[in-house]
Amino acid sequence: MLKVRSIFLSDIHLGTRACQADRLLAFLRAYESEHLFLLGDIVDFWSMSRSIQWSQSQNTIIQKLLRRARHGERIVFIPGNHDEVLRDYIGTAFGDIALQREHVHTMVDGKRFLLVHGDEFDQVTRYHRSVAVLGDMAYTMLVRINIFLSWFRRVFHISGYWSLAGYAKRRMKTALQFVFDFEGAVIHAARERNLDGVICGHIHWAAIREVDGLTYVNCGDWVDSCTAIVEHFDGRLELIEWGKAVQASDSSAIIKEEVCVS
Repeated sequence: MLKVRSIFLSDIHLGTRACQADRLLAFLRAYESEHLFLLGDIVDFWSMSRSIQWSQSQNTIIQKLLRRARHGERIVFIPGNHDEVLRDYIGTAFGDIALQREHVHTMVDGKRFLLVHGDEFDQVTRYHRSVAVLGDMAYTMLVRINIFLSWFRRVFHISGYWSLAGYAKRRMKTALQFVFDFEGAVIHAARERNLDGVICGHIHWAAIREVDGLTYVNCGDWVDSCTAIVEHFDGRLELIEWGKAVQASDSSAIIKEEVCVS
């Protein structure tokens, strides 16, 4: 097991068929940390209002998180729009897991990062909920189709990881513009607070990059790409693309993208 200082996860979407619970369990068994931050949409109450898909693996994830918190790992849960009902309990704790609206995390090198889910910077989610729900349903359909395509590629020995949802995002100019607008908005919020960067989720597009002198970090998701962010003890932030590692049929070979923020 690899020990890191911090783990950042978002958009797990427990309670849905698309949740890649087995892959997340494998990741959690491979990494341990001092701090674990859950940055929203951990439980998908939106989808669960239509139908509930709760597997044993998803139940094991909850048990594992609670056990890690009991054993001294600091776990902070920042609810997102899909689990916004939990925002009514901000300031309390569930089994040693603290619920917060947002958090400022100090890295080893002293740099401070704003931790949020990110839906507050999404104008569609904030002001056009019905449109957001329809978009969520369409995205869920793409992810389900991608599960079949992944099976097809394995059966016919087609190598390499490929995401239908990711392809659709890259091909749609409006989707790309939304991502850029989102990044700019969260970076602006961090700058206003004199912080050094932001770590968020929400848009299912994992990244670590410099934007106007600040560091923008997005955790991605665990329904399509299966990505996480870790902070090493030397201050490096690393994007772990667990989905690509599993797609390559070698769960120990983790394809990585590293950015030094020291």
